[in-house]
Amino acid sequence: MKLEQTINELAKKAKIASTTLTALSTETKNSALATVADFLIMKKQHLQEENKKDLEAGAAKGLSVAMLDRLRLSDGVIDAMVKGLRELITLPDPVGSIENLAKRPNGIQVGRMRIPLGVIAMIYESRPNVTIDAAALCLKTGNAIILRGGSEAINSNIALAAILQQALNIHNIDGNAVQIIPVTDRLAINHLLTLEEDIDLVIPRGGEGLIRFVSQNSRIPVLKHYKGVCHLFVDKDADLEKTIPLVINSKTHRPGVCNAIEGLLIHRDVAEAFLPMIVQALTEAGVEMRGCPQSVKIASQIKPATEDDWGTEFLDLILCVKVVQGFDEAKQYIYRYGSKHTESIITENFTTAQRFISEIDASAVMVNASTRFNDGGQLGLGAEIGISTTKLHAYGPMGLEELTTRKFVVFGQGQVRE
Repeated sequence: MKLEQTINELAKKAKIASTTLTALSTETKNSALATVADFLIMKKQHLQEENKKDLEAGAAKGLSVAMLDRLRLSDGVIDAMVKGLRELITLPDPVGSIENLAKRPNGIQVGRMRIPLGVIAMIYESRPNVTIDAAALCLKTGNAIILRGGSEAINSNIALAAILQQALNIHNIDGNAVQIIPVTDRLAINHLLTLEEDIDLVIPRGGEGLIRFVSQNSRIPVLKHYKGVCHLFVDKDADLEKTIPLVINSKTHRPGVCNAIEGLLIHRDVAEAFLPMIVQALTEAGVEMRGCPQSVKIASQIKPATEDDWGTEFLDLILCVKVVQGFDEAKQYIYRYGSKHTESIITENFTTAQRFISEIDASAVMVNASTRFNDGGQLGLGAEIGISTTKLHAYGPMGLEELTTRKFVVFGQGQVRE
């Protein structure tokens, strides 16, 4: 009962804080974000000391290399957080902007104003940088946020939350606008998901198990993506030399993230020429390949795939390889095994490229580019609070606009309805 009361009070405070955020000027919000960025630099050593506690505990528990990679607050990760905050400051504040203002025949003017969603609950695993990214995006868009990170990152998240609270205090912003649940008890999530009166949206970010749990137990709308099964299709008109670094980057840059490829589709017309080239490069990069009979026949380094391999999110240096008859088979394969996250085609054929971006259903569709670009920072959003594959109300990385909605505004000069 005590835990439930704590969560209730936390949510109600967030709701009240959300009503004060709409009055904040863009200058105040940006100044607070700049302070957070400065504190991240100043307190880097302390952050990494707290993060080391989590890394050591995670290693002792047997967390995978990929999970530990997500957990680590390296110099590069902290620098990326700082860069993301400073980019976010330069972006236009969507709150209060009025779009599509038009005059009706009776003289009234009707437009739509961007407003915050309200209170967002963010439930996430591993990556402590999400604490900063999510809080920053919500502050800029006037949303209050309740952060519930995973138990494996508790020390890192508490240290980051302290920085956020200091920055809010300096700029006289209600500290209840950014709150972190300081306990690791799973019951905290269970109760949080029942508070539809105080929380407007839940965003889970982590493994498929977490996201399905949240979706199945929430009374509050949920924005989610279950997994990232992404593919790269090498068309018959691909520049094969250009393709090799794209495949390597898409798979090996960070294999434990959701925008890394899990499947490589190769047009049969270039399979004989391309497979030996890419297999050598992937082998040198430490990638295990599991493929269809035709790919195995061409390259002996490829192991025969089982039925369970197709459509699997390995989050590791494992890749499925399939030779397809052409565009239509590649499309059918992506439809069957993809997760609507990220799909890329390598081709020099304009018509084929246009077909791909028109006919492939994914939150990001790419031509001659690594799938690793499906990221809020890379796409110019400054940062992201997550990637949605649900389409309602957002599709793809969620930046500033995706954390707002629109209300109708009407300007009149005394008109009455007849």
